[in-house]
Amino acid sequence: MASLETAAEHERILREIESTDTNCIGPTLRSVYDGQEHGLFMEKLDARIRNHDREIEKMCNHHFQGFVDSITELLKVRGEAQKLKSQVTETNGHLQENGKELTTSMEELRQCRVQQRNIATTIDKLTHCLPVLEMYSRLQEQMRAKRYYPALRTLEQLEQTCLPKAGQYRFCSIMAENIPKLRIQIRDTAMSQLRDFLESIRKHSDKIGQTAMKQAQLQRSLDSSVSPQPRVLLGRRGRKAAPAAIRAGMGVNPLSEQDTGILDVEDEEEEDEVPGAQDLVDFSPVYRCLHIYTVLGLRDVFENYYRKQRRKQARLVLQPHSNMHETLEGYRRYFNQIVGFFVVEDHVLHTTQGLVNRAYVEELWELALSKIVAALRTHSSYCDDPDLVLDLKNLIVLFADTLQGYGFPVSQLFDMLLEMREQYGEILLKRWNVTFRQVIDQDNYSPIPVSTEEEYRQYTSQCPFQDPELEKLPFPKKLPFSEFVPKVYCQLKEFIYACLKYSEDLHLSSTEVDDMIRKSTNLLLTRTLSHCLQYAIKKKNVGLAELVQVIINTTHLEQSCHFLEEFISNITNVPPDTVNATKLYGTSTFKDARHAAEAEIYTSLNAKIDQFLQLADYDWMAAVPGGENLAASDYLIDLIAFLKSTFSVFTNLPGTPIEHATLPGKVAQTACMSSCKHISTSLMQLLLDPEVRQISMGALHQLDTDVKECESFARAGPVAGFQGDTLLLAFSDLRQTKQPNEGHHPGL
Repeated sequence: MASLETAAEHERILREIESTDTNCIGPTLRSVYDGQEHGLFMEKLDARIRNHDREIEKMCNHHFQGFVDSITELLKVRGEAQKLKSQVTETNGHLQENGKELTTSMEELRQCRVQQRNIATTIDKLTHCLPVLEMYSRLQEQMRAKRYYPALRTLEQLEQTCLPKAGQYRFCSIMAENIPKLRIQIRDTAMSQLRDFLESIRKHSDKIGQTAMKQAQLQRSLDSSVSPQPRVLLGRRGRKAAPAAIRAGMGVNPLSEQDTGILDVEDEEEEDEVPGAQDLVDFSPVYRCLHIYTVLGLRDVFENYYRKQRRKQARLVLQPHSNMHETLEGYRRYFNQIVGFFVVEDHVLHTTQGLVNRAYVEELWELALSKIVAALRTHSSYCDDPDLVLDLKNLIVLFADTLQGYGFPVSQLFDMLLEMREQYGEILLKRWNVTFRQVIDQDNYSPIPVSTEEEYRQYTSQCPFQDPELEKLPFPKKLPFSEFVPKVYCQLKEFIYACLKYSEDLHLSSTEVDDMIRKSTNLLLTRTLSHCLQYAIKKKNVGLAELVQVIINTTHLEQSCHFLEEFISNITNVPPDTVNATKLYGTSTFKDARHAAEAEIYTSLNAKIDQFLQLADYDWMAAVPGGENLAASDYLIDLIAFLKSTFSVFTNLPGTPIEHATLPGKVAQTACMSSCKHISTSLMQLLLDPEVRQISMGALHQLDTDVKECESFARAGPVAGFQGDTLLLAFSDLRQTKQPNEGHHPGL
């Protein structure tokens, strides 16, 4: 069994040796030598070799003839090969000799091809590099010329298009490294120009606003002269065509290289033509900086910076000078700066896309409006000159109209002007108080003498007066009132005109203007003029003649009140019978003044009577007189003479020093009755004086004589209009007390 296995194994190894590459039979042979049967294997191997040798021999015997034939043919070919070799060698020599020139030409051609390829490569590289160099050169030129927005565009094209195509060269790397630095330089330079622009318009906002307000005033004048229709306020519709810098926002070229903020247009102004407010401003720095920051992706940074700086400038502009209220020029500079600021903002709003928006401008205007109103309220309160207040009002109206033309709401300004109207009225009242006092102090309290028709018409044209009887009298003649009446009436009209001037251009209806004027006039009448009349009546050293003239003057002024009503209605075009129309209180004012003058007359008469009565010196223990008639006391005779003279003045008796100066009958009657009662009461007090212990019949007879003198005066009728013995009733109580046979005294 073991031998079979060994034989099979040896057979396998032999097959493996036969079929395997000789380089790999080492492990096979090792397995033979590792075993115990290698002798047997060698036998088998020898047997196998012998078998193969026999097969080779058979094959060689089979192919020997062909081999011999092949060797024979090969020997024949060798000779021919030698001939061929010699021919080839000879041909090669000839070929080498003849190909030397060709080889040289081919080498030269090869060198030309290499040069041509190098040149093509160089041209290709230069084609990509030259645009880079040209663009960089153009960039440097634009930077030197301060054309920063085109430089930024060139820089962007250089970085994104040209440099990537040029390849990796050292100069390209240097350019690429300089690009961020150039961007920063352009950004900083543009911002510097913007700062210069902002500083320039801050300094020149006064001039910009002045021009805008001149434009508005010119437009208002043109509108009022061309058509009576409500004027169209100057605004964007009424502006002149803007110059190149102004047209920037409406299709402007942002690459404009004009870097100044304010243009000199004085030489360009035509005669009688005011340049547009924005014609003075070159906005190209703003547009340029906006475009540059937009390209750099920093638009938000630029917008925030611009708005922040403009807010700071707005606060500076809105801060008034401490002495602004002293002159109108101070207010004008203040308004000009504000108008200039908002004209610039309005233009930026309409010529840029989003740099400032409507909400931002409205916010600035609301802030400005509150500060303007507060400043004007504060500073106008210091003013005590009505002319300055009126000029300020006109300036505020022009200021409001100018800004309204640019679309800003100004209703608060007009509301403030209505508030200032009260202050203006108070200032007017103070001025007219001084004026009325001067008129009163300068008045001579005498009727006005007129010598010619011209003088007469002059006075009657100053104040309404008609007296047919007086007109019939020949010249010279006298008007019943003093200079006080025409002067006061003229001053009343001047006051009304002053009130009307303030009401102009406040966008008020005729009814509102009429009501405002009437209320102010009522204040003038009831407060100022009334106090001045009281001053005239109550001041020291006012005689009865002056008081009589005051009564006559106030009577004529009272009669002229309805003419004042008509005057106001004519200038306001509001009928006096309009519903809810305010009525003038002049009638009551002059009535009150006349009543005060009348009371002062009564008081003055009684005081004068007291002065005479102080001279009374009765001898209460006098003896009974003899048969001769007693004479009235001297003081009483003087008193009666004074009263007769005074009442003759009151009643316009011939020969009196005041012609056509007649008191109303009731006033004269009241004065006469008051005087008589006062005399009666005073004599009664003398008689019943507690210090008088005894009264003799002689004293009573003297007192009775004096009473009779008084009764004689009363019976003579010093003032017309008393019925019967009405005036005698003033002495009735005294008469009953002094009858010698009926009266008695505790001391008798």
